[in-house]
Amino acid sequence: MRLKQIPLEVINGWSRNTLMAHLAIECVAVGDDSIVARMPVDQRTHQPMGLLHGGASMALIESIGSMGSCLLIDLQTEQPVGIEINANHVRSVTSGFVRGTGRLVHAGKRTHLWQVDIHEEATGKLVCTGRLTVMVVPKAG
Repeated sequence: MRLKQIPLEVINGWSRNTLMAHLAIECVAVGDDSIVARMPVDQRTHQPMGLLHGGASMALIESIGSMGSCLLIDLQTEQPVGIEINANHVRSVTSGFVRGTGRLVHAGKRTHLWQVDIHEEATGKLVCTGRLTVMVVPKAG
């Protein structure tokens, strides 16, 4: 199943007035079966020790998978909801940006599975890897 190719401005517009906007998560690329987003590592995404907060990485993973699932479904009648997420935090980052690449592992009628790897932009080193399961549900009306 191929992701719909729509303008990045539209995809990023979905994030207005959300956690994604607060964390400055921005979609930067969409492929046939992948989606890429970046997030700053700053006071919005730090934990008290000045490192990238693991919860911010999890928010990036869920955001990427949800954006990707939006590109697979009919948003007029359906909506994606995350139902399971897991991650392994591999190394710390204190500043700059991280970039997450989500790859579609499975696209069923009612569930999607995304593998997301987050890398530090400056070094390309792996920071976190995770999986998100998305359920496609009827849009509340």
